[in-house]
Amino acid sequence: MRHLRLTAWLTAVLGTASLSFAQNNPYQLHDSCYAYFMQADKMVGKEGFQEVNEALLQRALLYEDKKSETLYYVERLKDASRHIPNHTVTTDEQDAAMLALQEETKAAADRNGYPQYFYYSYEILQNYFYNHDKTLRTMELLQELQMTAQQREDTYGIWMSQRYMVALYVAQGDYINAKHYILKGLQIYEESKDPVVKRQSASRMYCDLSDTYVIGADSVKINVDKAVNSAITHLDSLRCAYHLAKIAAYEKRRQDFHRYRDYCLRDPQLISISPTAELVLKTLDSIMDGKFDASSISKLSVARTREIKYIANVAEQYDYKEQGFEIERLIVAKFERQIAQSNRSRIAEMDSRLRNVALQEELASKKEEMANINRLVLLLAIAILVAIISFLVVHMRALGRHNEELLEANRKVKLADEAKTRFIQNMSHEVRTPLNAIVGFSQLLSLPDGALAPEEKDEFSSHIVNNTHMLTMLLDDILNASDMDSGKYSISYDSGEKDAMALAAISSSEHRLQPGVTLTYVPEEKEPFTFTTDPRRVQQILINLITNACKHTAQGSIVVSSSLASNPGYLTYAVTDTGTGIPPEDVERIFERFTKLNEYAQGTGLGLSICREIATLMGAKIYVDPSYTAGGARFIFLLPTTPPSQ
Repeated sequence: MRHLRLTAWLTAVLGTASLSFAQNNPYQLHDSCYAYFMQADKMVGKEGFQEVNEALLQRALLYEDKKSETLYYVERLKDASRHIPNHTVTTDEQDAAMLALQEETKAAADRNGYPQYFYYSYEILQNYFYNHDKTLRTMELLQELQMTAQQREDTYGIWMSQRYMVALYVAQGDYINAKHYILKGLQIYEESKDPVVKRQSASRMYCDLSDTYVIGADSVKINVDKAVNSAITHLDSLRCAYHLAKIAAYEKRRQDFHRYRDYCLRDPQLISISPTAELVLKTLDSIMDGKFDASSISKLSVARTREIKYIANVAEQYDYKEQGFEIERLIVAKFERQIAQSNRSRIAEMDSRLRNVALQEELASKKEEMANINRLVLLLAIAILVAIISFLVVHMRALGRHNEELLEANRKVKLADEAKTRFIQNMSHEVRTPLNAIVGFSQLLSLPDGALAPEEKDEFSSHIVNNTHMLTMLLDDILNASDMDSGKYSISYDSGEKDAMALAAISSSEHRLQPGVTLTYVPEEKEPFTFTTDPRRVQQILINLITNACKHTAQGSIVVSSSLASNPGYLTYAVTDTGTGIPPEDVERIFERFTKLNEYAQGTGLGLSICREIATLMGAKIYVDPSYTAGGARFIFLLPTTPPSQ
């Protein structure tokens, strides 16, 4: 049978196949259509594609092959996505053209009854936006896919949307957010009875899930074993072997490592698992054989962050302490570059969106003014009619009341317009301040060698990193506020340790300290305490509170403390500073959005507001301690040791 299929395919390619309706190919297309489809797929992004793809459409219409007709639109969308080099800025017109092509592809998939290509169009388009550094637009597109699949109650579409979300976060090295979608995707896979879903492989998701845990943890091996047991395709087995090789290297099982290494390196498809897999395996091999060359560390910069971490951990296992430290520094540098690149992309998108929002708000304001005029004319007409049939005194009183209401409404509109203008001006200033610092110090660092002393370079580099973190926090505040308003903000419970969360927050914030100010952590209970909470959100709140203290403390100290005894049933964190303090009349106003007691201080005025909203979602409380009178301020964060839903 395989020989007959191969013969039929070759005959179709050579143009000598009979005009039968045979479907001797994996796609179950008419054989004549299949030949043109394979040729078009190979020519995507190349000259001559359009002619071959048009020929595919003509064959599809001639033989009434609906699937081939749908694939014509799919191939056209793929070709359009590859005509612009990656990481170049696309115009609004180019993006609109891509969206129009996707709509035609979706319509063809629905019309012809092939929903898998409806969802595949989203993958093509999200790759287009991601490859051109439009991360926010990519996320919006994936959210649209999720909502569409849920509205259609299509299990296959929901499953695919989870896979796309996982792929996006894994590509960014963000395994924290990827884990949520991996677990959700696996749950859908296990509970689904849809045969189309069951024909898919869950092996890759288990491999990705293993990467969300600390290297060496039992969960890593458990999930790789699940990946092995659920493997369907050859690529599944190859991916599992690659993970098993890294685990064996970490556990010093040389024989197992060599077996998995040889299996992987013999396979030409290894590059599709990871473009740097061969480099990683050979580096691990040199470490285990005691031949690790420190000069090869620089080559690892192209590897994925998770792969570099494996190499660093294995190097430390084999007593390459200094090299392991250098590799960890490489990880930090790579992470900072990724943050900078992500921030540049997000700033460009945010700047574009702010301009669009300003234009839309101006148009809306004009429409509102016209509506107000129309309403005013209507009210005047009614007033005249009432004057004819009512007493003059009653009419005058009614008109007076209407005028007062109009004046009050007009006053509120003006206040809202002024607040909007202040916010846009403030955000423009807040974003551009750290951005200008980053650009300025980067230009100084680009001066010829010898122009700057090493200590000056270190100082300028420190300024760039600090302003990058500042810019990231500003953008995160805006995005968190948007998620809060849209109801998309969620709490993900996991295990958290009180001291570890506090120390992690301190480590992330201490670069914001002003000169001479100390930052310490004082736990009331010395022993560890682990409970169920959302560690990431707890750290976010603590970072905001510590950063707020850093802004307002020019001398003295900032103390972070924790206590389980102060408020039974709660873990009490307190952040105490010796700064400028808070007037009693403002202790609640500071938790309102866009409120800044010092208009010249850095920040959006969103941080404390977001902290309180997050705390409310977690059943926690944040307030200023009214009993603290020693100078400065003390913020109290009461975190329940048992989540509200438990």
